[in-house]
Amino acid sequence: MNKKFTIHTLLAFGAFWMLLPFFWMLSTSLKTQMEALRFPPTIFPQALMFMNYIEAFRQVDFSRYFLNTIVMTFGTTFLVFATSTLAAYAFARLKFWGRDQLFVLFLAMMMVPVPVYLAPSYVILSRFGWIDTFLALIIPWSVNVFSIFLLRQHFKTIPQELFDAARIDGLNHFQVITHIVVPLSKAILITVGIFQIVSNWNAFLWPLIVTHSDSMRTVQTGLAYFAQAESTNYPLLCAASTFITAPLIIMYFFVQRQIMESYAHTGLKE
Repeated sequence: MNKKFTIHTLLAFGAFWMLLPFFWMLSTSLKTQMEALRFPPTIFPQALMFMNYIEAFRQVDFSRYFLNTIVMTFGTTFLVFATSTLAAYAFARLKFWGRDQLFVLFLAMMMVPVPVYLAPSYVILSRFGWIDTFLALIIPWSVNVFSIFLLRQHFKTIPQELFDAARIDGLNHFQVITHIVVPLSKAILITVGIFQIVSNWNAFLWPLIVTHSDSMRTVQTGLAYFAQAESTNYPLLCAASTFITAPLIIMYFFVQRQIMESYAHTGLKE
């Protein structure tokens, strides 16, 4: 009993410190400028200034930034689903020369830091004429090595008897994927999708490099420029940060059960 109480106390303490920055951001977003600069600071705003959200949205074209981010996020996520599922199935269930060695090379790519290939990628995209377009935001990230690894490990846990029965029934590889593999992998596919959505929604360095015009900025790059313009207006900065962060928090509450299921049912064995 004492052990459980200690564990729960530590977890509650950790949760409190994790939630504190979000609470302070939300609280500051509802304060006036004078109240935000007051010392000692007030925990709760004296008057709820919801106008801060409207004013922050009016300062820059956040509606356009949200649209660009949604297009980039869902376009990249869809392509990652397609490429990762096909590649993981090949590595898990098909037998071809050099399969394991090629998979090791794929995993080795995860150890290459992102800044190493930023400049070469920019040069390639500029020659294609894709700079400052959605193609530059989506296509280079349409393959994700970690997603391939995660799905491959899960596909190897599916009983071989199901694949043998499918082959006897005359199903080709694509039909096996759509009728057997995907239905049995919903939880892990949702997890891959969540990872991709969070990663693309929070992407900053790559969109900053490949987009030049204001009409192609994403929410993170737009927030960075907004922070430069309103560097001392903390309520507006916190208001903008809040409505940019809110979609991910809302999404988590809807899909947290699927995340737990993927951790419980996905094996990472050879």
